[in-house]
Amino acid sequence: MLKLAETQKLIVIKQVEFGVYLAQSRETADEKVLLPKAQLPDDINIGDELEVFIYRDSQDRLISTTRKPLIRLGETAALKVVSVGRQGAFLDWGLEKDLFLPYAQQNRKLHPGEEVLVYLYIDKSDRLCASMKVYDHLRTDAPYKVGDDVSGLVFQESDNYGMFVAVDDIYSAAILKQELYGDIKPGDRIRARVSRVRDDGRLNLSIREKAHVQIYPDMERILELLDQYGGVLPFTEKASPEVIKRETGMSKNEFKRAVGHLYKERKIVIDDGKIRSVTDEQ
Repeated sequence: MLKLAETQKLIVIKQVEFGVYLAQSRETADEKVLLPKAQLPDDINIGDELEVFIYRDSQDRLISTTRKPLIRLGETAALKVVSVGRQGAFLDWGLEKDLFLPYAQQNRKLHPGEEVLVYLYIDKSDRLCASMKVYDHLRTDAPYKVGDDVSGLVFQESDNYGMFVAVDDIYSAAILKQELYGDIKPGDRIRARVSRVRDDGRLNLSIREKAHVQIYPDMERILELLDQYGGVLPFTEKASPEVIKRETGMSKNEFKRAVGHLYKERKIVIDDGKIRSVTDEQ
């Protein structure tokens, strides 16, 4: 049986001017698929075995190719958006015909040239399509442990939870809301550190360094903010966690730790509910 969206080994059963027909065997020749002439290797003969990928052409007919697709049935992969239309978007998956991503399977507005994480499936009309609803299709058997550095693609945002990330484009991970730092959005590629391996195999990530390392960029961030505010921050470490997070991207503990070090180094003073740079005092 020919398997749509999978790579399989077939034999040449018939040669024609525009290519060859392939089947699983001569006995199953009634179920055959075309391999176009442009895809043929040199010196091909009847009975030769070829490894091909089967998909559908622009007229929805089964066709095979010796090219390697960037995604196969049931897999997830990051693909580039070629074009966007009313019905959906088209993605480059390494084959002649672009892969269709229906509008209903998108979770945000897309633009040509950007990278999106998708899952390949067969729809009710027996067509190959992509979906950005990948959470349940990501693997939970990542080989990483706590403390490992990883890279991945941010594919979805949750107001209550944080950011969902596909490590290596295939493993399920998340950056919890309280761990978010800086301007991160879906579509971004990030480097992070594994902070926890959950019981279900999914990873929790941190984009911040360990406390003794992260304190230095946090101190620099506060000094930059002081410059932006004209030498005076209108809040201190006693402000609410929400204010500190919104203004600095840090947790209250991280902000308090960095402010304490700056104070000890006499780079700031704190009075009247404000933080002032020493330069400003002078």
